[in-house]
Amino acid sequence: MRPPRLHSRAATALAAVGLLTATLTACAPPATDARPLVVVSTNILGDVVEQLVGDQARVVTLMKPNADPHSFEISAQEAATLREADLIVSNGLGLEEGLQQHLDAASASDARTFVAGDAIEVLDYSEGDAAGMPDSHFWTDPAQMLAVVDALEPALAEIEGIDPDALQSSVADYRTELDDLDAEMTDAFARIPADRRALVTNHHVFGYLAERFDFDVVGAVIPGGTTLAAPSASDLADLVDAVEETGVPAIFAESSSPDRLARALADEADIDVEVIELFTESLTDADGGAPDYLTMMRVNTERIVSGLTR
Repeated sequence: MRPPRLHSRAATALAAVGLLTATLTACAPPATDARPLVVVSTNILGDVVEQLVGDQARVVTLMKPNADPHSFEISAQEAATLREADLIVSNGLGLEEGLQQHLDAASASDARTFVAGDAIEVLDYSEGDAAGMPDSHFWTDPAQMLAVVDALEPALAEIEGIDPDALQSSVADYRTELDDLDAEMTDAFARIPADRRALVTNHHVFGYLAERFDFDVVGAVIPGGTTLAAPSASDLADLVDAVEETGVPAIFAESSSPDRLARALADEADIDVEVIELFTESLTDADGGAPDYLTMMRVNTERIVSGLTR
């Protein structure tokens, strides 16, 4: 005997209800993250903040891996997230050129901000169109990053929902790692002969490293402190002369910028100059070779030493 049609319809209805429930559950938005929100402009600072707060806060880094900090921009949704932050962390020395209007707007709305440039001993560019202006690339000197970490701790500790004791412990651990990095870089650079301690790069990013570890910045393919500038014929001619006079065996090109200009310079100089890629202004994704600040600095140190001692 066939079962009553009523039962079939009921089973079908129940199945439909189950399917609808499963669909609604799958499509439902995740539970709201109740942790405090820290929004960070660049991925280098973002990595450092994440190391300090751990899972105590939700850290949103606006700059994607492999991006150029001078030119990256954000979406309207990301701008809204910026306005919702419990703390905004930025470089503050003119680095985030494409983001500056949003940072200014957030500051004008009385959002809590931390500016890394306020915590360091700022160096000025010595040449090019940016001469006399503050150099934003402080992270190439780990001692300057240590100063940022020390100033950042109390700003993070004031955020409701962050345990100051846990924060203090993570800061102490990260300070130790920065001290170790500094010692490793000092020992590694000591292997470079005095007549080889010269740097030619895509643009001026190594002022702090040069000041700390006794390098001479011979010049940069792109003048000034931004990748948005362009070299003139006389700029390239001057650099060719500098390369030939110093005899540097390597030119260093940044991973966030095309290296065609550095290669063109090497060809123009008509000498044996190797073009070596460094990670200077942006971290990479997990598989890109520089997924965090400490790794980036160690990779760069090894490549600079290798390039200048070959």
